[in-house]
Amino acid sequence: MNLKKPEDIKEAIDQIDKSKKDRSISMLKDIINQLPQEFSDLINETFIHKRVPKEYSLTSILYALSTSIGLTFYIEALGYINYANLYFAIIGSRGDTKSEAMKIAAEPLKELDDMDYDIYKEDLKNCNEDTEAPERKQLLIQNATIEAVHKTHYENPNSVGIFNDEIFSLIEKMGNPSSRDGVAWRTFLLEGFTNGYVDISRKTTKSFRLSKTYPTLLGGLQHQFIPKLFAHGNLESGFIDRLLFTPKLTRNNKLSKSQISNEIKDAYNKSIFNIIAYKRQSEQPEETIKQFQIKLSIQAEDLLFEYSQELIKKQQNAEPIIKEYMSKMQISIHKFCLLVHMMKNSSNSNFISTLELQTVELAIKLNEFYFNNFKIILEENLSQSDKEPTLGQIIQLAKKNNASQKAVAEVTGLHKGTISKNWPKSVNNQQLETPKPIKNTG
Repeated sequence: MNLKKPEDIKEAIDQIDKSKKDRSISMLKDIINQLPQEFSDLINETFIHKRVPKEYSLTSILYALSTSIGLTFYIEALGYINYANLYFAIIGSRGDTKSEAMKIAAEPLKELDDMDYDIYKEDLKNCNEDTEAPERKQLLIQNATIEAVHKTHYENPNSVGIFNDEIFSLIEKMGNPSSRDGVAWRTFLLEGFTNGYVDISRKTTKSFRLSKTYPTLLGGLQHQFIPKLFAHGNLESGFIDRLLFTPKLTRNNKLSKSQISNEIKDAYNKSIFNIIAYKRQSEQPEETIKQFQIKLSIQAEDLLFEYSQELIKKQQNAEPIIKEYMSKMQISIHKFCLLVHMMKNSSNSNFISTLELQTVELAIKLNEFYFNNFKIILEENLSQSDKEPTLGQIIQLAKKNNASQKAVAEVTGLHKGTISKNWPKSVNNQQLETPKPIKNTG
């Protein structure tokens, strides 16, 4: 980073002094101030009248936009073609209004799904035995098997949005090595991030193929499940590197008797509807152009190049876990560029315009915001240095120092029978070593 101006030096010093959470709050404020008004107004009013943390609303809105865009729009830069599909995880405790943020942001998508389902039901009524069953238009999927997701995506090839209040059940399924469904889910999400193909060939169902996929993901997760999210191959496979995390950063303890204004909700809904309308028009059989390339200005592509090069440079000296996450940031920055461009042009549907420098600047801020959030998640949930030792660790230490079961019971306050049940007959030196904490990622 070049620090040529006094204000640049001051900002760099301020960032050093701030905690990671303070940094994310500062970044969040800056990002919201630069969003188009129809999005920033919804975030701010939802915070005031629904007490929904601003970061939760931002993430949920980005998901709704990502799901709406689909394969209809793409950018080609630095030798790569990229689309706008992203995966988001909102982290918090029970009662943190994670679901409310998701519900408000996804309301226009749900409204369209309701309308399309009514049409689908009517088509089913008019379908006879000799007619092939109608296909159902759908934007959001909840509580589905991977086979159902594949089928839904085949019938909606532009995009499929996986939308769960809680994603723990999906995480558990993916972490179960004996679950074919779980393995298939993880494969689908891993390959879908870069729009890989799906080819289904089974004896009992219709065979089909998607040359490109476009899954999006949004779900809530409670703090205590974070270690399980990082376990059972999710970290090693690269699934974690594809997730954009949102811990709780802001809080409003003041009740409001008012509601979000209809004008603000209508302006937001209109922006989402404009994107989907453009996408659905491209899906019509008579349309010859199915995809549209968004071209970057020279200045925008230069900044994207410089930022990507800086990421590669920083990655070389990064700690494990961070190093791998930064490799996916080199992909997500392209996705954010396209997403921000669509957001900025959603009110007037001027999508086929040049992606400008300011769009890349905001995309970089979003990429860095979620990167800083990832480091918060590591620091607050996975560092073992500040955690209470487990009973197993206490027993191992006691045996190493020739302490009795009675002594352990007195120290822990647990019943002696509980200690006895967990007391191993023999412990080797390797078992006595406590796991090393993850290093502070700075």
